[in-house]
Amino acid sequence: MAGKHALIVPALKKHTATVIMAHGLGDSGAGWVSLAETWRRRGKFEDVKFVFPNAPNIPITVNFGMRMPGWYDIVRRREDTDFSDLKQAHDEPGILRSRTTFTKLITDEIEAGIPSNRIILGGFSQGGAMSLFTGATTPHKLGGVFGLSCYLVLGDKIKDFAKEANEANKDTPFFMGHGDADEVVKYTWGQQTAEVLRKELGHKVEFKTYRGLPHSAVPEEIDDLEEFIKKCLPASESL
Repeated sequence: MAGKHALIVPALKKHTATVIMAHGLGDSGAGWVSLAETWRRRGKFEDVKFVFPNAPNIPITVNFGMRMPGWYDIVRRREDTDFSDLKQAHDEPGILRSRTTFTKLITDEIEAGIPSNRIILGGFSQGGAMSLFTGATTPHKLGGVFGLSCYLVLGDKIKDFAKEANEANKDTPFFMGHGDADEVVKYTWGQQTAEVLRKELGHKVEFKTYRGLPHSAVPEEIDDLEEFIKKCLPASESL
């Protein structure tokens, strides 16, 4: 389950689309609400509802079992792994539990009358990893999927999970952004993730590099994300 609450920034006009944005390890939904607030101030996405879920507090192995908000456990220190190791060194039960949480967020919006292709799923770091995994393996056809400063989870099994979902998002656009100075999630992991999504799963992935950016986001990246969301969600008047 997600944490106690998902923070909601409601649509200002008739609600026609939803963006779900998941935070990274140790953060909360509140850490990303400013994203929606900035767009609100600029008069962007007024028909869009933004959902910022909170991860549950779970023990994190690499942090000596300390409990913190996380979508899944981190079993090994990142510096002790390479990308091929990451395909095996993941908390599969935790990832699948969180996928269930993300899927519930999607189905709640569908039940509220939002077509699945007007729902965008994304996140930062762990939240981005979960969004890419859920987007590639959900049976619901989404409007778009994005992952910032993130990497692939369960890469050795993702093909099978995608087939189970009938590859519903084969043609759904994916956006990835990554800083080439990321000290937490290696830039090469982001590059390799995009390649796996393209070559092994057949997704359309736009991958953007941000020079000198550490494990964070910058205005240029947020502007690129804004453009991605615009492309994925045509204005409601044209529906």
